[in-house]
Amino acid sequence: MKVTSSEIVISAVKPAQYPEGNLPEIALAGRSNVGKSSFINKMLGRKSLARTSSKPGKTQTLNFFIINEILHFVDVPGYGYAKVSKKEREAWGKMIETYITTRDQLRAVVLLIDVRHPPTKDDVLMYDFLKHYDIPTIIVATKADKIPKSKWQKHIKVIKDTLQLEASDSLVLFSSETGQGKNEAWRIILDYSGK
Repeated sequence: MKVTSSEIVISAVKPAQYPEGNLPEIALAGRSNVGKSSFINKMLGRKSLARTSSKPGKTQTLNFFIINEILHFVDVPGYGYAKVSKKEREAWGKMIETYITTRDQLRAVVLLIDVRHPPTKDDVLMYDFLKHYDIPTIIVATKADKIPKSKWQKHIKVIKDTLQLEASDSLVLFSSETGQGKNEAWRIILDYSGK
């Protein structure tokens, strides 16, 4: 998809703040340092619409981005490494759970996983949570440029096996450096969005 316009609409912490209207939404979830902001910026062809940070855990709200006036990306707080209190983490968990389980406009969740490492316990929990609620899930294996091409299939198999990936869920190998997987990711996202 050619992105001609993209901007952040609102940062929300509760349902009353979610954007109105019926645009389809694709949520983006993943560990704090998995490359979520880089994924968003690459997909939207922007340098720094989503702020990348060397300090994991910068996203503390649900950030709604509108794309070409036809769909929203919703960036949710990363899990795992964020140096925040247990209480804050629990609040984020509630906020994410409320959004994912109650939002009618949500069409699918992109779950980002660092291809270099097996999925963590948190990744597996997140995937199981999405499956429990029957949320279509698109696995995006980030940082593909960091491992040799000859090892890609081995790493993909580890992700599929660890998550016990369902046949209906897609897996895209992605690199925000090279653009690998960008067109495929857009194709799947637009399919789910009905666009």
